[in-house]
Parts: sequence; structure tokens; C-alpha cells
Amino acid sequence: MKTVEVIEVRTKKQQREFLNFPLKLYKDVKYFCPPLYGDEKKIFRADYVYYDQSEAVYYNAYRDGVMVGRISGILQKAHNEKTGQKRVRFTRFDSVNDQKVADALFEAVENWAASKGMDTVFGPMGFSDLEREGLLIEGFDQMSTFEEQYNYDYYQTLIENRGYVKEVDWNESRIYLPDEPDERMNALAERIMKRYELHISQAKNTDDFINKYADQFFDLLDKSYADVYGTVPFTDGMKKMLIQNFKLIIDLKHVGVVLDKNDRPVCFGLCFPSISEAVRKSDGHLTPAALVRLLKAIKHPRVLDFGLVGVDPEYANRGIGALVSLSIMNMLKNDGIEYAETNLNLEDNVQIQNLWGKFRRVIHKKRRSYVKKLEV
Repeated sequence: MKTVEVIEVRTKKQQREFLNFPLKLYKDVKYFCPPLYGDEKKIFRADYVYYDQSEAVYYNAYRDGVMVGRISGILQKAHNEKTGQKRVRFTRFDSVNDQKVADALFEAVENWAASKGMDTVFGPMGFSDLEREGLLIEGFDQMSTFEEQYNYDYYQTLIENRGYVKEVDWNESRIYLPDEPDERMNALAERIMKRYELHISQAKNTDDFINKYADQFFDLLDKSYADVYGTVPFTDGMKKMLIQNFKLIIDLKHVGVVLDKNDRPVCFGLCFPSISEAVRKSDGHLTPAALVRLLKAIKHPRVLDFGLVGVDPEYANRGIGALVSLSIMNMLKNDGIEYAETNLNLEDNVQIQNLWGKFRRVIHKKRRSYVKKLEV
């Protein structure tokens, strides 16, 4: 058996090989959706948005000069400071079906983690929950959303054989409008709005919405997701990046925000048009043909992908979920929308799991984050 050589990515050539490896590995897999290639290239820039709070390392694995795998390690300092933990995240793990290759890649990340004084490796997790996270363990015959990663079924065996065990699971659902409208929901929503002096946000356009609510929106996001697995507070750079993405893809028809009497957001639901098919056909490159497909998907979506759903903890036990459900139902009533993809929901997040009980729901994917304690 030929030796596996793992090399830290440093040169432009090695960077291209790192970025291109999954595109080759999944070339004939119709369920795989790559990230936008131009966005992914930014991980190798010194001014990448996350490097003000993180360190990262990237490795390529070769056998006889042929690339057979890749992996990245992330030291997310903000998360460690928030939790008091000493953890490194692994991400962007891709490999041929060979335990020796997987072991060599994970050994490199584990050694790097130990050299940084860390005692635990977990993942797959990106720099924040705005990145792709979780290993697909069920639903290999389902199209990946643009927001999440597809992987082969043998990855689970490679990772578990390396000594990693389950830490958390997420499920993903496809949700449809209920067969019969529940008129009680409208009445309940009206009572809640009146009782707590709430109202729905109004904006002329996306720029107006951002100007009115951006700062408060991020404050609410931080409060809503403060205790959610793997999350980190928003930095100015992350906010700027998210706002830029909003402007490109968001339609106010797919945004629901409830405000209190002082125009302060207390809950929200945010969806994006699904762009998986538009991106997949060009391997994430924005070719002229891809741009045409992308614009069509944005203007005339058939599927919505959930981006964020949140409720101010102060209102969590006041029936606000009914307002979120109603808002989402209204989004699904828009012309041409067939269903929505929830993306990742923690299996023990009772509030979000109960939210989908108002809809026709099919749980069609499951993802897992693994953890391993290092011997240091």
C-alpha cells in the first residue's frame, strides 16, 4: 500500500487543489451542490471575514502524487471564550473511501489542535453557523440545499473509526402548507398581537428594510442563538457580509418580522429562494449561463430555503410561535412556491420542532456533529 502524504496548503497550486477536490469527487453526483467558488476562495485571503476571531489550517492528502483527500481545522476563539472550552473544529473534510487517508488527515488536524493547547476536536463545523455544518448521515438520495453540504455515506464510517462519537444531531425537513387551513391560527395570532401590542414590519424595499432594522435584527439574532450549539456572536465583518448577501438574494415576500410597540423586532422568519440547481450545473462558478439560472431562481422560486428563524427569549413563552408559523404559511402561499426546506434543526430544539407541527412535514435528512477528546 502506497504511503499517504499530508501537506499543509500554502501555495496557490495547493489552494486550487483544495478547492477543486470536492468538485471532482462529486462530479457525477446529482445531489451535490457546491458553494460559490468565488466565495470559497476567500478562505485563503488574509482579510477573510472570520480571521479577526479565528485561526485556520488547511491540508491536502496525496498518494503517489494524486490528491485523495482534504481537511481544515479552525480555532474559533470567540466560541471558546464564550463556552470556556478548548476546542478546534474540523471542516471541509472530503476523502476517497480509504481509512488510511482519513486517519492521516484527522491526525494532522488533531496534532495542530494539540499544538494550540486545545484538548478537543469536533465537527464538521464551519467558522460560524452561517457556514455549512454537520455530516449527512441520512438522506443521501436528496438534493442538498445551497446552505448545506452533501457527502458520501462512507464518511460516517471513516470518522467513527477514527474515534469520533456523536455530540448532536440535526434533522432537515421539507414543509408544505397544511391540507386544510386552520382558522384558529389567525384568531390566535390576532389575540397575541393585540395582547402584546405587536405589529408586522413594513418596508418599501430591501434597502429600506435594512436601513430600518439591520442593527436590531443582528441584536435579536445574537439573543435568539446565544445558547445554540456552535454559534458565535456577530462581528461587524459578519454583519456586512450577511447584508451584502441579503441585497443579492432576499425578497421581502420571504421575510416576516414582528415588532413591538417601540418598533423593536421580537421575532422573525427569513427564507431565501433555492439556488441549488442554478449553482450545481456550473460547479459553483458564476458563468453567464449560471447567472441566468440564478436570476431566474431568485425571481421565480419554486422552493424556499430557510435561513433564520428566531424569537426574542423574552417572548419565547408567549405564543409567538403562532405568528412565525402564520408568517411562513403566507410565504408558502406566494405564486409558484411548492415547499420549503428547513435546513438544520437540532433534534432536541423543542420549540423549532413544534413549529413545524402546523405544516405537512417530511423529515428527509439527518446530520451529525462528532466530537473527540484528545490525549494531551
